[in-house]
Amino acid sequence: MIKVLLGVLGAGWLGGNWLIRRGLTAPRVADGETPADVAWQAVEFPTANGKTLRGWWIPAGEGAPALAVIHGWGGNAAMMLPLVESLHRAGYGLLLFSARNHGGSDGDTFSSLPRFAEDLEHAFDWLRARPEVDAQRVGLLGHSVGAGAALLVAARRREVAAVVSLAAFAHPAGLMRRWLRWKRIPYRPFGWYVLAYVQHLIGHRFDDIAPQRAIADVACPVLLVHGIADEIVPVAEAHEILAAARSGQARLLLIPGDHEGFGDIDGPLAEVVAFLDQAGATPR
Repeated sequence: MIKVLLGVLGAGWLGGNWLIRRGLTAPRVADGETPADVAWQAVEFPTANGKTLRGWWIPAGEGAPALAVIHGWGGNAAMMLPLVESLHRAGYGLLLFSARNHGGSDGDTFSSLPRFAEDLEHAFDWLRARPEVDAQRVGLLGHSVGAGAALLVAARRREVAAVVSLAAFAHPAGLMRRWLRWKRIPYRPFGWYVLAYVQHLIGHRFDDIAPQRAIADVACPVLLVHGIADEIVPVAEAHEILAAARSGQARLLLIPGDHEGFGDIDGPLAEVVAFLDQAGATPR
């Protein structure tokens, strides 16, 4: 009887771990549409674990600055297309790409904020190696977990010219605890175990990779953009990230809209361009 009980508990434990790992493989959505009204080329470049990332390179002429643009969890390069017209018109080369397990890029065992950061860092290096790009004026723009990845990369790489963070969460544990409440999973004992196992699986403590921790090590200017109607990541978390930044290094731009909405983005993008101009990442 004891052996049977232990077997059932062991099977449940293994099954629970499998479900957690499966949850860390984001739903894949095909890129679908392509950039419109701009010259672009399909590109691919390597990332960690021998995988390949795919996306679009939209050049802006010789010696132009550039931005590596990354989506959020379950997104893809196509979901960032509403940003293209205004940023490209302002003179930026744009690299839009899909992270591993997303869009047309290669799959991997799981997705995580550190893996988004790995992919974004490879995109950053790809841009800086382009002969038509001014390597001293390459910035990062990310949405949600991609925004957290942008802050994490900038904390490691002093060469980053500027960061634009769209709807970043302050701490992964807070985001996951909200998700547990949405799923009606009690924190003790199940939710606590989920958080502990995820940290073990991704090989990083949440405290070490949290955007509110990373921003303290970022040397370049940072613009935090957050929708006032965001229910997935409350706007209070943007204030938490801002409070952790170095004095005068970051500023917060509150805009209409929710976590995913890029509908009326032209006005806010004008302020994004102005920020990048001040950061020295715009065309000479």
